[in-house]
Amino acid sequence: MEENVIASVSKPTILKLGGSVITIKGRPFTPNKKAIIRLAEEIARSNVNSLIIVHGGGSFGHPIAKQYEINRGYKDPSQIIGFSKTHQAMTTLNRLIINALIDQDIPAIEIQPSSCIITKSGRIQIMEQRPFTKLLRMGFVPVLYGDAVPDSETGFAILSGDQLISTLAMRLNADRIIVGADVDGICTADPKTDSSAKLICHISLSELKKLLPKIGKAKAPDVTGGMVGKIVELIPAIERKIPTIIVNATKPNNVYKALKNENVVGTIINKGGNVAKSN
Repeated sequence: MEENVIASVSKPTILKLGGSVITIKGRPFTPNKKAIIRLAEEIARSNVNSLIIVHGGGSFGHPIAKQYEINRGYKDPSQIIGFSKTHQAMTTLNRLIINALIDQDIPAIEIQPSSCIITKSGRIQIMEQRPFTKLLRMGFVPVLYGDAVPDSETGFAILSGDQLISTLAMRLNADRIIVGADVDGICTADPKTDSSAKLICHISLSELKKLLPKIGKAKAPDVTGGMVGKIVELIPAIERKIPTIIVNATKPNNVYKALKNENVVGTIINKGGNVAKSN
């Protein structure tokens, strides 16, 4: 895999907006318009220099991808229309995000992963990143998303937004990764099903790996692995010592505070250290 870091681009911040934050996950094709507008306002107010946004699929991409089993690769000609429908759903959601950002005078521009990325057995093999590094230099905010993409081994695959943020962070030598989820961060158990779960404010990579089996998986259709899959995707970037924080993007001003490097409730993941600290 080519490690083509562009030195002339200042280290970007990579912001992930989870699909469960920007959509109503129990209702197919239903955006959370209030959250989208609020998050666009928070991003604008933070005035971050050199920013890339990646968003998830939530109730837009996942149900169709699951219906047509796009994540299993090409098995039958009937899946071709499913690939198109999955991509169409994601571009529809992306348009809502782009419109909200532009309404806040953020020069957001869509980058379609399916037009610049080829995976191999679901892992990014080729990424043509020159367009968005050029856009970053000029002051644009590239907005990417989890997408159905061509795959050199399986015909096509689902590329998660989480694999995207980790890969982009490593290739562009990112300043930091901010993950906007629908929970406060990483907890000692699944906070959606276990009332005794405690938030872990700081955790080392080694402690995180031990905790992974205890972290709950998504109940709504999610072809990208649920919470465990999302965290696993972050590990390569954390190993590169790229600062990573998970915050609850459903709560007002959390994303703003994270972008401004202010104190915010969440989980900071570091490569080093030995002890996980919880609230």
